[in-house]
Amino acid sequence: MKLPTHGRYDYVPITRRPVYDWPEGKRLAVFFCNNIEHFAFGAGLGADPSGSGGPQNQSNYAWRDYGNRVGLWYYLDLLDEFGLPGAHNVNSAVLEYCPDIVERIRGRGDEFIGHGRTNSERQDALWEEDEARLIAEATEVVTRLAGKKPEGWLGPGLAESRATPDLLKEAGYGYVMDWGFDDQPVWLRTRAGPILSVPYPVEINDLPALVYRRHTGRQFAEMIVDQFDEMLTQSRKYPLVFSVALHPFVIGQPHRLRAFRDAVRHIMAHRDALWITTPGEIARYCEALPKGIVPGSGG
Repeated sequence: MKLPTHGRYDYVPITRRPVYDWPEGKRLAVFFCNNIEHFAFGAGLGADPSGSGGPQNQSNYAWRDYGNRVGLWYYLDLLDEFGLPGAHNVNSAVLEYCPDIVERIRGRGDEFIGHGRTNSERQDALWEEDEARLIAEATEVVTRLAGKKPEGWLGPGLAESRATPDLLKEAGYGYVMDWGFDDQPVWLRTRAGPILSVPYPVEINDLPALVYRRHTGRQFAEMIVDQFDEMLTQSRKYPLVFSVALHPFVIGQPHRLRAFRDAVRHIMAHRDALWITTPGEIARYCEALPKGIVPGSGG
């Protein structure tokens, strides 16, 4: 039986790949990735605090807006507390709506990652021409306000059409984080040449864990610690990427932030063994490796 396939990458188990090191001989790369989003009021798509996917109203709009007004600032203070770099998947609409966010992130020197125009829409439902326009519009706004063109992309809702990687490559993007299929970067095929898939977690992600699966903040912190400890052990054999996906309207709630801080403290106790980085730095490092090292690079 021949199943439909994507054709973006080949099956290569982790045990059959070249082994390499991250900078300074480190074997575990670590980054924290925050999603900063803006939503239409009473219209379009959007998460609900109950996880029920209810209609858009003032209650779920206000819950999400809490992240931009309060939760994000708590989170950025936490990054400052531990001296951590930040990476932010940004809706272009949020940068126009909340200029203070642009100022703070630029002041920290953090990475801006393309994340569509708004999470009230999905790009997988668009015709290719309209999706290309969405990518171009979002890229223009982020470039203008952040002062630098974004290198990477995460689709709103991790949604992709059949053409998304092709369109991103053609728009000048170097990496994408919509494919949660590996713990190592992998080059994906596109019609315009390769684009890197940087690991982004579907499970170590506060929105599905805390809202949809109803875990507590402490349970999520335990998930982070267990994931980290096991990956640190596995990284003795393989170079790996450990990442945590966050949303300020979720993790920025004080009762959850308290537990998250404890998890970060645990990770930072191993700081000397880690490459604390951003997805953009990972992509640039992989691009500089000889061909044949990173899966999909040929050689």
